[in-house]
Amino acid sequence: MSKPWSVSVNKQVPPSDRPVLAGGRLGTAGVLFFALAAATPLTVVAAIIPAAYAGGLLLVPLGFLALGLILLVFSAGYTAMIRRAPTAGPLYSVVVRGLGRPLGVGAAWVALLSYNALQIGLYGAVGAAAEPVLTSRFGVTVPWWQIALGCWAVVALLGLVRVEVAGWLLAVLVLAETAVIVGFSAADLLDPAGGRIAVSPPDLSHLDRPALGLLLIGAALAFVGFETAAAYGEEARRPRRAIGRATYLAVLALALLYAGAAWALSVGTGSANVAALSAGRGPELLFDLAAARLAPWAVTLGRVLLLTGTVAAMIALHHTIARYLLALGRDRVLPGWLGRTARHTRAPRAASLTQTVLAGVVIGGYAVFSPHKPLPGWLGVAGGIGVLLLLAAVSLAALLFLNRAPDGENAWRRFLAPGLATIAFGTLGYLAVVNLAELLGVRPGDPLTRILPGAFGLAVLFGIGYGLVLRKTRPIVYAGIGLGGTAVVVSPTSAPVPKQRTPGAHRPERINRELTQ
Repeated sequence: MSKPWSVSVNKQVPPSDRPVLAGGRLGTAGVLFFALAAATPLTVVAAIIPAAYAGGLLLVPLGFLALGLILLVFSAGYTAMIRRAPTAGPLYSVVVRGLGRPLGVGAAWVALLSYNALQIGLYGAVGAAAEPVLTSRFGVTVPWWQIALGCWAVVALLGLVRVEVAGWLLAVLVLAETAVIVGFSAADLLDPAGGRIAVSPPDLSHLDRPALGLLLIGAALAFVGFETAAAYGEEARRPRRAIGRATYLAVLALALLYAGAAWALSVGTGSANVAALSAGRGPELLFDLAAARLAPWAVTLGRVLLLTGTVAAMIALHHTIARYLLALGRDRVLPGWLGRTARHTRAPRAASLTQTVLAGVVIGGYAVFSPHKPLPGWLGVAGGIGVLLLLAAVSLAALLFLNRAPDGENAWRRFLAPGLATIAFGTLGYLAVVNLAELLGVRPGDPLTRILPGAFGLAVLFGIGYGLVLRKTRPIVYAGIGLGGTAVVVSPTSAPVPKQRTPGAHRPERINRELTQ
């Protein structure tokens, strides 16, 4: 019969020898800009908002505000979990603590699959964003894969630098994107269709429920990226405060930005025409309205920033993926060399290069077999749906864990907020599955509608199986899953561990209580 095991904070390995990220290099603003960049706000305004209006509903601004409220509720339990142990793999770590290590490993595979789909899918979108700029300004046409490889090289380089350097660049690009969105929206509001802004309550008498479900899912996908703020907890100054503030600010900023831009679009076109124009012009509608009201240079600037905003999202998502790989390598769930950091920059160099190689292989392979057709747009949709499913699991994990070990949390944070978020994200997940064909842009019954759920299901099952194998064959590794490399397993006969705190770690008694439940 095997010996029982308990977990305590590792006092044997000096802190200088542990694979740690650079602490204290990002403030709240730095973390916030990483999260905002990952959400691609200008792409959402140009593409998702017209697509939502094309469904025939005029409730798009209210849809974004409703999703913002749901995400604020979710963030209460989520940030309460993150404050207890900031880590580079937040979604994975939260699921480990709330739902157990095997399910946590499954969540880690889903996170890697989803974020890679989001990031790699953007390499297909960047060609479409660059084409109008290159054609109108330089009169040249460049194959999508050449543009994608150029952006790939930029992302690869910025994945290896100090995190604050990438953060400064993203801050400039995100602020520029925001200025363009606000400027275009202000132009529509100052010159409304028909000469006046008509304000009237929405007509709910003929509400199309399937269209409403699609609107909610589209709005939810537009926010994906806000949750990545927690991945920088180990690199933030005062992480327990900075991560919470950055998460809340990201949700508020995106909700107000999207709702305002959606309202301005309907004002600029007229509420009677917005659905038809959105269906006919799609992403070009934003620039059509700007061309009618602003100088040509403003339209060109908007197109350039749409391109740079896409690149900014690639950079932010690359950093997120690299930190998940580092967290899994440090926990020995993946090979340990993935948990190494560069000596001078403390960047997750091995993990960053791994994601770079993966993206390069996908781009190169697709360029060989489909040089004239870019990577499919459904990759981004698939990745976003995967993140939504993870948020549902995180909500349930927070509900269970915070009620097992409340540690002073009030009823709102430990019960009401995560409970409501679990119901909300469970509903959104159901709506996503029901409307999967429409979201992916394929016909009902298309094989893709079965392949995608199957891929996520297999990732979860593989993770659970792998976790159970680790429990049987490598109990020390298994006991440290999700703890950020700060714990080791000791036998119950070992000397008691002093009750001290180490930076970024749990208290030993909290770890033992958590892992034995």
